Amino acid sequence: MIEHIMNKSQKLAELRRFMAPRLSQAERVALGHAGIDAALGGGLQTGALHEVYAGDWGAGGFAALLALKTAGRAFHGKGGPLFWVRPDYEALEYGALSPAGLLELGGDPARLVLVRTPDVPAALAAAQEIAANPHAGALLLALEGTAPRLDLNAGRRLVLAAERSGVSLILLREGAKPRPSAAETRWQVRSLSSSPADDDWGAPVLEAALVRNRSGALGCWHLAWDRTNGIFRQYRAAASAGAVAAAAADRPAPAQRRA
Repeated sequence: MIEHIMNKSQKLAELRRFMAPRLSQAERVALGHAGIDAALGGGLQTGALHEVYAGDWGAGGFAALLALKTAGRAFHGKGGPLFWVRPDYEALEYGALSPAGLLELGGDPARLVLVRTPDVPAALAAAQEIAANPHAGALLLALEGTAPRLDLNAGRRLVLAAERSGVSLILLREGAKPRPSAAETRWQVRSLSSSPADDDWGAPVLEAALVRNRSGALGCWHLAWDRTNGIFRQYRAAASAGAVAAAAADRPAPAQRRA
């Protein structure tokens, strides 16, 4: 029994020594927003799993932007390809991805590789293979609903593959409730209404809440995407000139004046 414990401890020590150089070499990609980068210890860690839970349609754009940043440097013609993996039924339910939309965000559609699978198990298998390939820039895995095959063990396998290769893995969860996972960070995202007076009309505007962070603090920010510079910036709705208060429909009508 003592010999078994010693051997087990020795193996754990060897595993830590083996993993230490890889973990220490993990890069952090600055997102451009000072508050978020400070909370993340300098930026989003590469070679890790990051979860994005959708409050509405805005989360897909946020997940894509995180993947583009960590694919890295996928802006301005640099970095490896971005793999987007999703089951077939999601494409039928939510529509196919648009390369033109990726271009609008500032990414390069030529570096986007779409992978559609027949079901969730096949999507997880494909994701694990891609995450293990050091030539991949980043991987975005989109899964809708409960996805029971995506349990803690499946998540750990993805994390191990990402850590060894250095590939960043963004997991987009739509119509799902958070549950235990091996993710480095977890975000809850919803879209915000932009002001007509904003200069960057049409740019994504969203609320991103960092609700899990193994490396630092939590927080919630209102963000706008600056596609020219490929960064997030703090969003402050511009005051609309000449705006008037809407009439309240729940107030009683004023009493008529007496003659």
